[in-house]
This record gives sequence, C-alpha cells and structure tokens, in this order.
Amino acid sequence: MDQNGETVATGQEFRSREGVTWLFDSGSTALDFCYTGAWGAADGHLDEAVELLGDPLALGTWLSTRIPCSPATERDLQDAQALRSTIARIARALADEYPPAGTDIDMLNLYAATPDVPARLAGGARQAGRTEPRAAQVLASIARDAVALFSGRLAGRLRHCAADDCDLIYFDSSRAGTRRWCSMQRCGNRDKVRRHRARLAERTQLALAGNRLPTL
Repeated sequence: MDQNGETVATGQEFRSREGVTWLFDSGSTALDFCYTGAWGAADGHLDEAVELLGDPLALGTWLSTRIPCSPATERDLQDAQALRSTIARIARALADEYPPAGTDIDMLNLYAATPDVPARLAGGARQAGRTEPRAAQVLASIARDAVALFSGRLAGRLRHCAADDCDLIYFDSSRAGTRRWCSMQRCGNRDKVRRHRARLAERTQLALAGNRLPTL
C-alpha cells in the first residue's frame, strides 16, 4: 500500500506459545490486517486466531502505525472486523487456488468504493480537507490494497508457507518469486536445522556401517 508516493511498511511481531518473538512480514498491508484476528500467526496456524483489535482504541492504534489517523469509533471497529474477515476469506481461497465467493468480492468492492486517504502535496498555503484522515478512510485504503493484491498476476503470488507444520499465507514480493517461508527466522531456520540433522544422521549410519567414526 502506498501513501503519498511512499510504500507503507509491512510486517508485525508475534510471540509463540514458547515465548519466542519473531517477525512475520506478510508482504501486504491487507494481509497484515488479517493477522490481527481473522487469522492466527503466533504459532503458524491460521485457525488459531487471537483478537488484537478488541476495541476502538486498539483499532486506532494499529491503523495509525500504518497511516496516522483520528481515533476510531465503535462503528469503525465493526466495519474493520467485517472487512478483515472478507479479505481473509478471499486471500485464503486464492492461496488454495479456489475462486473467491461472489458475496465476498461484492463486500470488498463496497469498502474499496468509499473515500480513502487522499494523496497530499506538502508546502501549500491552504489546508485542503482534514489534517488527519479518519479511521474509515484508512480502512478504505486497506480495502483498495486488497483489491490490487487480488487482481491479475499478483493473485498468483499468494502462497502458504512451505513448512509442513505451518500454513501461514503471505504475498511473495520477491523479484524472482521464490519465497518459500513465512519467515526465515522461524520456518526457514527450522528447515535448515532439520536438513542438517538428517545429513548428520545419514553420515553416522554410513560411518557405523563402515566401522569408522563419522566426519562432521
């Protein structure tokens, strides 16, 4: 998602059951939004969701880390949770290579059609519009980010983590399109450890068969 010509940073930290904090960059603001309660991420399972936006204050705080905005209202919270669920269902369908439900597409388009955060050029003598966007406008910008993500060739970059014990969904924004893991810090490193142990076990077996010590 872009704002005034600059890309809004993506990614957020999660804490696993073991207390390990790790950074997960979904590659998209719209997908980051899904991981605030529509999906779970802390332990690598989408269906283990924890609500992070339980009240308007929490919603406003999260939105403002992306685009500073005015405090959210209870109505904003209801809209945010509805939009979030819609984006999550569409993203999961596309990642699983199924067509999204038409009702979800209609709902997303409805939110995307509302006024979003307008681009502004600083330095003028007059102040056009509000000095700070409303939370509803930021939600509309997130909806438009989702529309762009789900349209055309970008939809083919929505993928599940390659780890057998992780099903997190991310947008592969790498130039070569070769991202495999939700996070190298988490599943990528675990895979390296597993492969190293497998190689070591194989060498040990060969060494025992040949009645000699393994070379590490």
